[in-house]
Amino acid sequence: MALLDVRNLSVEFAMPGGRLRAVDDVSFALHEGEVMGLVGESGSGKTVSCRALVRLMRSDRGWIVGGQALFDGRDLLAMSDADLRIVHGKEIGMIFQNPSSHLDPLMTIGRQVAETLIYHEAVGPREARARAIDLLRQVGIPDPKRNIDAYPHQFSGGMRQRVMIAAAVACRPRLLIADEPTTALDVTVQAQILRLLLDLRDKTGLAIVLITHDLGVIASTCDSVAVMYAGRIMERGPKHELIAHPRHPYTMGLIGSQPSQGRPGRELPSIEGQLPALDELPQGCRFHPRCRFVRPPCTDRPVPLETLAADHATACLRWREIGAPA
Repeated sequence: MALLDVRNLSVEFAMPGGRLRAVDDVSFALHEGEVMGLVGESGSGKTVSCRALVRLMRSDRGWIVGGQALFDGRDLLAMSDADLRIVHGKEIGMIFQNPSSHLDPLMTIGRQVAETLIYHEAVGPREARARAIDLLRQVGIPDPKRNIDAYPHQFSGGMRQRVMIAAAVACRPRLLIADEPTTALDVTVQAQILRLLLDLRDKTGLAIVLITHDLGVIASTCDSVAVMYAGRIMERGPKHELIAHPRHPYTMGLIGSQPSQGRPGRELPSIEGQLPALDELPQGCRFHPRCRFVRPPCTDRPVPLETLAADHATACLRWREIGAPA
């Protein structure tokens, strides 16, 4: 049984003139010890999907209007607030995209890491401090005995991200949602953060949902991939299969636009057009206005995911004709 089984998740937001669907019928599964990459352009619904499944959305602006998020057989979307508070931090951790906006500038980093231990495991301040020092050491904070009393502004962006990771895994959760954890970090620090996440996975069996728009990160880190576009999953499957044999034009475009695919003296390929606004979503396949393979059936109705083989699925009517890019 999958550790996390998301089924037909749909989310709507309040907009002038009504409500618009930002996440539409999203489904995926994640097993223990698996790292799944959720990839797509900014605005495709990656972060909203993951915040919704753990119910970290402002209730006055967004609504979960359908679906289930089964975590170890329990539906997170149907849990009481009291039960959900126990799950958050203890069984599910989350690393946010911008640590500066999620670390309290008035609290020392040690107190922020220890807070989760005190709340969920009822340990005393002395034990919580000792464990916080050990956690900071595990995530690579130098001289943690001294730096435990530092404030977030005294750390670099990469160090603040390490503190966020320490707080997220303090209670040894079974699932970690990492929302673009390497954004705005230089390449060396990015590699260190990704290696740290994989080390934690190897040591504890942690399952990770890694939200990113960088296929290079996906290729070096993940076991499986789900590709999102305009609130829907376009393709999903094992990493090696999906990258070697993509079966959706959007996935092909993402792979083809990677710098590693470029040739000297030639312009790097790109996907023409831009992501549609929520109030201007096209009928049929949402990618068809930008698709070079579009045919009349693509514009008629939404295209459901079709399972091909080995857990590989695509939402493209013409996948048999298109094949993999040359």
